Amino acid sequence: MAVYTEVADEELAGFLADYDVGNLLSYRGIAEGVENSNFLLHTDSGPYILTLYEKRVAVGDLPFFLGLMNHLAGAGITCPVAIADRAGNTLRTLAGKPAALISFLEGVWARKPRPMHCAEVGAALAQFHLAAEGFSITRPNALTQSDWRPLFQSCRDGANDVLAGLEDEIDRELTTLAEIWPKNLPSGVIHADLFPDNVFFLNNKLSGIIDFYFACNDTLAYDISICLNAWCFEPDNSFNTTKARALLSAYMRERSMSQAELAALPILARGSALRFLLTRLYDWINTPEGALVQPHDPLEYVRKLRFHQKISTAGEYGIDI
Repeated sequence: MAVYTEVADEELAGFLADYDVGNLLSYRGIAEGVENSNFLLHTDSGPYILTLYEKRVAVGDLPFFLGLMNHLAGAGITCPVAIADRAGNTLRTLAGKPAALISFLEGVWARKPRPMHCAEVGAALAQFHLAAEGFSITRPNALTQSDWRPLFQSCRDGANDVLAGLEDEIDRELTTLAEIWPKNLPSGVIHADLFPDNVFFLNNKLSGIIDFYFACNDTLAYDISICLNAWCFEPDNSFNTTKARALLSAYMRERSMSQAELAALPILARGSALRFLLTRLYDWINTPEGALVQPHDPLEYVRKLRFHQKISTAGEYGIDI
């Protein structure tokens, strides 16, 4: 979450007048994240999140994102829902940007995840994959393996300024993954961005999942690999097999993984590490001045990528295969 577009008091009041949420009491920008402009609103009826959709979010994708949240909530997944105005619209326009009013989810994210948190996330991810099976709208992954090289081309000139030799290192990995990338694995709707700040907890129990704006149809095990990268490394960049075992075991108690999925996991983890390295590299170079957002360090994912390059089997992540 972040703030790229400011909203005037009068504009916001006019926007909310079409909803049955009561009078606006206060609002403030939320400076976390990198994708959209977000505001925390307090009204007579309680708190809400107002999201203005910015540069990377295509307007045509918004029915998928908003519909997915409401579908998952109806299937028992604890997540925000898009609030409809009196005319039944969940998608509106505010300050010249597509906008939606989203329900507020109680909880805090785990800034120092422990194995118990990882187990909760593994189970929740599997439940997400199963609950999404009935969702009728589809959306291709806009950042799948074939999209990584064009993204790299858009920012490769700045790669060596971030780390000497990084341009050649990324180029080699792109070539390798294009040759060995797994195909024909089980697929469905994936979250694709289930980082700690997108998972809320209350009393160490998962209270909900947020931020579905990278969700898409892709390989389910790729989603698991994203979580391995996001949840199972320590601040010193060492891999915590206890956390990985907790995450993977909890996932497989809810949804079985095939032998093909397990065999592909190290390659998928390399790919997800490279994908976030590339988007972080792009943001590091291109974040506009004045945005209330701090881009994430791409070097974190250089180190994660190098770790996965040394892994040959899923068993090395701490599970019995």
